[in-house]
Formats: sequence, structure tokens, C-alpha cells
Amino acid sequence: MDRPPVYGIEVFLAIIREGSMRAAAKTLGVGAPAVSLQLKALEEKMGVGLIFRTTRSIELTEAGRVLFNAAGPAYRDMAYAVKKTREVGKSTTGTLRISLSRGAYITVIAPLLEKFQSDNPGICLDLSFNEGLTDIIRERFHAGVRLGDLLSPEMVAVRLTPPLTPAFSAAPSYLVRHGRPGHPRELLQHRCIRYKLPTANKIADWHFTEDGQDKIIDPPTRLIFDNMIGVIQAAREGHGIGWSLRATMEDHLESGDLETVLDPYVRKLPPFYLYYPEQNKRIECLRLFIDCLVSYRDQHAKNSF
Repeated sequence: MDRPPVYGIEVFLAIIREGSMRAAAKTLGVGAPAVSLQLKALEEKMGVGLIFRTTRSIELTEAGRVLFNAAGPAYRDMAYAVKKTREVGKSTTGTLRISLSRGAYITVIAPLLEKFQSDNPGICLDLSFNEGLTDIIRERFHAGVRLGDLLSPEMVAVRLTPPLTPAFSAAPSYLVRHGRPGHPRELLQHRCIRYKLPTANKIADWHFTEDGQDKIIDPPTRLIFDNMIGVIQAAREGHGIGWSLRATMEDHLESGDLETVLDPYVRKLPPFYLYYPEQNKRIECLRLFIDCLVSYRDQHAKNSF
């Protein structure tokens, strides 16, 4: 396929639009000889003359008029498309799509949501809760929030939190009936509410720390949920001991609906990170969102990082 000489056509259109080669050169930011050479190369490529040149004016040949009438509107459309494309990146209005878990929302987004919306009234946050590993490129998200050990090396990542604190918890009524475990191995005699990783279709391991070593326990399972809301709700209802991020159950701990157990054995989790593909780094709405997240992180760094 014969590729169109796009730059040569741009020069040709600039000459007609500006009325002279010198004016066209100034508009294009090049020297007048370069414009003359480009026009000559275009005419050779086309195999026909496009412009009658005189010392005082330029006139279109019949072939030049055909090219001008056909290419002029197309070039304007292309220039408009380029302009609109650039505006997408620079705009401070629009919808920002973020994939995250409920735990990430409570821990990272909820505390600063009011400030971000107040400072950026033109940005709509479209937040999609997903406990699984989402392909944010295929699903057309601008960014996601995920634990650091689950990040793809192809993504740009921004740390948002210190290492996270999970907790084992149960309703007071359950602990009265079945007792409070004093060691993780005692979970083998308890009713346990487990979380299944949606993407892997696998029950998440229960980790704990003892004497500086990471250990795993696999207690009998009475209830399984593929989201943390179900785990916490079932624990509140007294069905057993569940595991979740402490931040997701803080309100229930304060109200007394839940009590933590085995706190000395809890193993920290990796921090939450905002991640996004390199191609999205010039989106202004995303930059403003990241600035807000980082500002909040830095304000709380002294006490938490």
C-alpha cells in the first residue's frame, strides 16, 4: 500500500492557508527553504504539479485544487482529533475508574474522599469493588488498589499505607459458648469462617507469627465466602471466628459486635499500593487523585509508617 506523504500534505495546506511559503514556514516553525523542498518532494511523489509559483502570489493547479479540497477537511478532522485526545490527558474533569477491594476503600479512599471531591468537583470517581485480581487494562480501569505482593512488575506503583494489620475476630456470644482461643492451634477446635480468593478459587491461608516465624494453620471450615463482607457479617452473627483487615471491622469492634482474638500472633500484610499502566501517567485526573492520596499518606506517615 502506498503510504500518503502526510507531512508534505501538511506543508502544502499551510502554504495555501497562509498565502506564501515564507508565512507557511513561520507557522510550521521551519525555514523557508525546507518548505520549498517539502513541496517539491510532494509534487514528485504525486507525479503532478500542485502550485503555480510567481514572485507575487501562488495559485493552485487543477491537481492542487483536487488535493486541497479533499485533504483540507480531512486534515482539519485529524487536527481536531489530536486536540481532543490531548484534552483527555490534560482535563481536570471526567470520570476516573478505580478497581479496589472493600478493605482498600475503607483503609485508603474513605478517609480522604470528602476532601478529594471538594477539591476536584469536576472529577467523578467510579469505584468498583472487586476482591479478585482484576486486569485493569482489559477492564478499562484507569488504576487499581492492591496489596504490594500482588502487583505486576509492568505497573507503576505508589505505596499508600504502612504494612496492614489483620485480625481474627468473633462475636462475644460465640466466645461465651465456645471459649476464647489462646493459641492458633486451638482454632482446630473452633468453627472458622474462611475467605475464598475469587480469582484463584482457593481458600486463603491463615497465617500467624510465633517466635519471629511465619506459620500457616488450616482449621476446619464451616462457612466460606468470596468477599470479606460475608466473613465479617457471619462473625457478627456468632457463626464462628473470621479473619479480615482490622480496618474493615473497626466500627464493629468499637460497638462491641466483634472482639479480636489471638492478637499476639497476627502477621502483618504488605501495604496497599495504587497501581496503573505507564500509559496512564499523563492523565491529569489520575495525577490529582494520586496527589491527594500521597498527601494524606505523608500527613499520617509520622505515626504509621
